[in-house]
Amino acid sequence: MPMIELRDICKFFGGVIALNEVSFAVEAGEVHCLLGDNGAGKSTLIKILSGVHRPSRGDILIQGEPVVLHSPKDALDRGIATVYQDLALVPLMSVGRNFFLGREPVRKSGPLRLFDVELANSTTLAALREMGIMLRDADQPVGTLSGGEKQCVAIARAVHFGAKVLILDEPTSALGVHQASVVLKLVAQARARGIGVVFISHNVHHAYAIGDRFTVLNRGRPIGTHKKADITRDALTGMMAGGKELIDLERELAALGVGTSRAATPAQH
Repeated sequence: MPMIELRDICKFFGGVIALNEVSFAVEAGEVHCLLGDNGAGKSTLIKILSGVHRPSRGDILIQGEPVVLHSPKDALDRGIATVYQDLALVPLMSVGRNFFLGREPVRKSGPLRLFDVELANSTTLAALREMGIMLRDADQPVGTLSGGEKQCVAIARAVHFGAKVLILDEPTSALGVHQASVVLKLVAQARARGIGVVFISHNVHHAYAIGDRFTVLNRGRPIGTHKKADITRDALTGMMAGGKELIDLERELAALGVGTSRAATPAQH
């Protein structure tokens, strides 16, 4: 039974159709990649999965039970955690404070309740180590970390607090090759723990490296869901890029003589 499933989801903003008849499911211990170009509807689907938007039509099921997600907190309480591109981290605050943001452990000092820095820092370092991330000091400002390390902190935080479904919004888009590989390894660890991962990206190379299934959106419509064994990376790239539209465009350009090199034209005598 899928951890979370969307059936025939539609979302309208006035006369604009953002999503049209989208069905999508995430199994436990699976990385399901959601692919599409800008304007494909990925952001709207994320917001429906995470409780920001309610669908205009269609059903959401969590472990087979129909639900209505009224808010992001409602989704979080049901084990659906979203890591957005901005990561929801405060640069000037420490790693430990960011890790427990909104869930601060406290200790009593007389009538006062104070943030327990020691407990937060030791728990943060232990949770990060458990995910294979070695940090020197949980007291360092999170703004001093690399982009990959920040992504790792945000993902490890979601896993530590019991996420059953982890939604990652373009987690490798602004990262170099090494940092992206670190994040992809962390996603693989989350999958190994039985967490269902929704990996949103327009980078086919990163998605294909980590994904188990792939759903491609185009202008709010799903144009196919495939298991990794059933589709090549090149075919997936063609689906994302428009496939037939690109072929038609190349034919039109060829007919107009656009892109024909001068070397290919007959020599003038």
